[in-house]
Amino acid sequence: MSRFWTDKIASLDPYVPGEQPQDKKYIKLNTNESPYAPSSKALDAMASEVSERLRLYPDPNGVTLKTALAKSYSLNTDQVFVGNGSDEVLALAFMGYFAGGKPLAFADITYSFYKVYAGLYSIEPHLIPLDDDFNIVPTDYENLDVSGVVVTNPNAPTGKALPLADIEAILSANPDVVVLVDEAYVDFGAQSASVLVNQYPNLLVVQTLSKSRALAGIRVGYALGHPDLIEGLERLKNSFNSYPIDRIALAGATAAVEDESYLKEICDKTIATREQSVKELEALGFTVLPSATNFVFVTHPEKNAEQIYLALKEQGILVRFFGSNKPRIGNYLRITIGTDAEMAALTTALKALLS
Repeated sequence: MSRFWTDKIASLDPYVPGEQPQDKKYIKLNTNESPYAPSSKALDAMASEVSERLRLYPDPNGVTLKTALAKSYSLNTDQVFVGNGSDEVLALAFMGYFAGGKPLAFADITYSFYKVYAGLYSIEPHLIPLDDDFNIVPTDYENLDVSGVVVTNPNAPTGKALPLADIEAILSANPDVVVLVDEAYVDFGAQSASVLVNQYPNLLVVQTLSKSRALAGIRVGYALGHPDLIEGLERLKNSFNSYPIDRIALAGATAAVEDESYLKEICDKTIATREQSVKELEALGFTVLPSATNFVFVTHPEKNAEQIYLALKEQGILVRFFGSNKPRIGNYLRITIGTDAEMAALTTALKALLS
């Protein structure tokens, strides 16, 4: 610990991202990236920006991207915020809407960055346990005295999704605070709360281009909400970093949003591979939670998850193990859905390990 650190730095428990090892080539099924290339239209748009124009700052307001997103969701541009990945959007929302002194409600098993942001902004987490089947129970979010509510739908790392009616129930039970619905995986089988934006002024929907649009490498995320909520995020952004998205990323993101047919194509492929993979994993004895995402959350009743993870890694296949120190999920693995060939390689390796 450096003597120059503040108490705040020393007290942080930073987020640990999925492994990105460089020692050899791996089949990467650990960080929920798309196994497919980005839209060719997005690649062409980004290539066109690699020119002398890079000497110029990008549009600080991301107007072209906001316009494309607004059209896609049948909203107005003042209902759209764009940022440097959904993580930046989440960070600004936590700072702006939840750091008011009261606890922030979210599930005990969900995206682990929420606890990190809570620590960064001195927000007390109000953890609401998932039920025994790893479901979010909407009635558990009633009668809360909190600064806000965060719901990941579909949830991560469990992969389970809530129907839109349950999201509405949580919104209705918390009309005086912001309810943030994090929809990083919504395109793989869940219902988006974006259709509720005009009905609930306290709703903020956050999405990313990293998963279903295969653009994790350019870091673009966005939020949809009432103009007042969006204006608040803009004020924060312009007090922190006025140019969060570079020219290349803006061009690629805009083209990807406009290429809706390609979005459907790779989502359909991923869903089909997921369903086939579930059958194969269950045939090997795994318990697989229902998934509306591009990953599955699995456990084996007779085999240790950490040992499986280490053995697969030795064979060049990476899956996500969250640690044996997490009692409820310590014997689970999260497996990203890859290509058919990658999932076949996983099945072959698991058959050998389990035999």
